[in-house]
Amino acid sequence: MTLPTGEQYVLETTTASGELRATITAVAAAIRTLSIDGIDLVPPYAEDRTPPSGAGIVLVPWPNRIRDGRWNGPDGEEHQLAITEPKLNNAIHGLLRYTEYRVVEHERDSITLEATVFPQLGYPFTLGTAVRYDLVADGLKVTHYLENQGGEPAPVAVGTHPFVKIGGVPTDDLVLRLDAASHIEVDERLLPTGEVPVDGTEWDFREGRRVGDVQLDDAFGELASDDDDIIEHTLTAPDGREVAVWSEAEFGYVQVYTTRDFPGEDGDQAIAVEPMTAPAEAFNSGRGLRWLDPGEEWRASWGIRFRNFTPGQ
Repeated sequence: MTLPTGEQYVLETTTASGELRATITAVAAAIRTLSIDGIDLVPPYAEDRTPPSGAGIVLVPWPNRIRDGRWNGPDGEEHQLAITEPKLNNAIHGLLRYTEYRVVEHERDSITLEATVFPQLGYPFTLGTAVRYDLVADGLKVTHYLENQGGEPAPVAVGTHPFVKIGGVPTDDLVLRLDAASHIEVDERLLPTGEVPVDGTEWDFREGRRVGDVQLDDAFGELASDDDDIIEHTLTAPDGREVAVWSEAEFGYVQVYTTRDFPGEDGDQAIAVEPMTAPAEAFNSGRGLRWLDPGEEWRASWGIRFRNFTPGQ
């Protein structure tokens, strides 16, 4: 039987906190499982399912939504993408969500997969893309590679859709901290209408809020980075264990999505913390959008790390 997400690639390594394992799928180059010493760091789903709520998938050449699937190029030419979110009449999450990636390299603790975006309805460009997953001492590092293989400048943005958790702890009880100073306001179609400071509002997560007390499908900007230009958002358990989604500064936006319908979570809140190099509607607003010249390459990294885990905990 051919699985809905294609071949399953298992990564393993030994860390001071125990055995670190991940399962990466061929379709959408998705993270299906990630665990440390048997403790889930992402909510797993069965191999005979498609990724629920886009769990762990790669979003290229744009994350999030484009209104009516329409955008205009620099020359004013209108492009019409396929509508992939019919309910809200948007084009959503790029062009590789259902594409089977090819394996370039696979070691015990790493894998590189590649896929090509060929010219198609609304996107007349050719992109070579690849994603590399590396198990490291404190988690999973993910690196995206994009190359314009066509003859004209091509618009690109990158996003990803990881859900995160700490196995054995109700996600409702985790404290979410986002290093974000602005919140992107949206209309009824979840498309941007403006960006406002989070100070003094319900959107300020810089001091942390309990996941069970919020319901989110929201984007944030003005992300703070440390001296190494690394951005980090965290989920902390009552016992001090922590899982963090980190990214390089290229990922200047983050989307946070919660749901109580994730399979296997028995009504507990599931939460996705999604690094994005550009927000919704970037092909029209230009915010965070990168234009790659012919032959130009781009690389950007993010990851999931764990802290305060001890073997057998």
